[in-house]
Amino acid sequence: MRRHVLAAGALLGLLYATGPAPAVHAADAWTATPAAGGGSRPGSGGRPYFYLQGAPGTVFEDRLSVVNPGRAPLTVTLRARDAEGTWIALASRQVRVPPRTRADVPFTVTVPAAAQPGDHPGALVASSADGREQRTEVRLRVSGPTLAALSVEDVRIEDGLIRYALVNRGNTTLTPRVAVAADGALGGELLRRGAREMRDLPPGHRVELAEVWTDTPALDRARARLTVTAGPGVREEATATATFVTWGPALGLGGGAAALLAAGGPLVVRHRKRAAQEEERG
Repeated sequence: MRRHVLAAGALLGLLYATGPAPAVHAADAWTATPAAGGGSRPGSGGRPYFYLQGAPGTVFEDRLSVVNPGRAPLTVTLRARDAEGTWIALASRQVRVPPRTRADVPFTVTVPAAAQPGDHPGALVASSADGREQRTEVRLRVSGPTLAALSVEDVRIEDGLIRYALVNRGNTTLTPRVAVAADGALGGELLRRGAREMRDLPPGHRVELAEVWTDTPALDRARARLTVTAGPGVREEATATATFVTWGPALGLGGGAAALLAAGGPLVVRHRKRAAQEEERG
């Protein structure tokens, strides 16, 4: 079944509005946003992004509104980005907008008959000659069974950071929330941070992240634990260990204690500052 938001033949040219451009914060601040109405979820207010939903084989049509509130003509270059590279087609790659005018640029999103169900994110990017750029998301969901799956990988402690990677292994866009905790082998809680929300992670994408941990212990074997959630039924945990040794305290406890701690994971060695020795010489 095909869904048409615009009338047939809309891709033959640009549509210009003759009324005054909407008010903006700066006199010359052009905008590129979804046109009023349209999409799978049209509403009375402005759309922050394009949302399209339908079965494989659907052809969607919509419009991007480029508003020029300035006193001089504006030329904007447009390009489409989607994971597959060929689903989005613009009516024009460049649009010249007269002063105080809006140009509506039609585009289509063609979903192949063999498209996999789930989210297929994309974007329309508009740029002007002065280097200014605006990106408008195209959120496309192909009907069918969905799977939410996430993995936490490559967790390690190094250089005052807890590094890790999140990988979306399902077919829906996820918004992960990550909580961090660390405990010491010698007893006690070393670090605890409540869950904080990350940026959206599209299907098949991997992102490298890091949590800053500057107040690491002088002598201990730490075990860091990441707990990641992303909506109902999506919860993953991963851990990493590292041993912290500052030579002064380690020698005070004896080499055996330091060696015992070091046996449990990567060794992070700190050299004690020689401020005390310099003080004695002075």
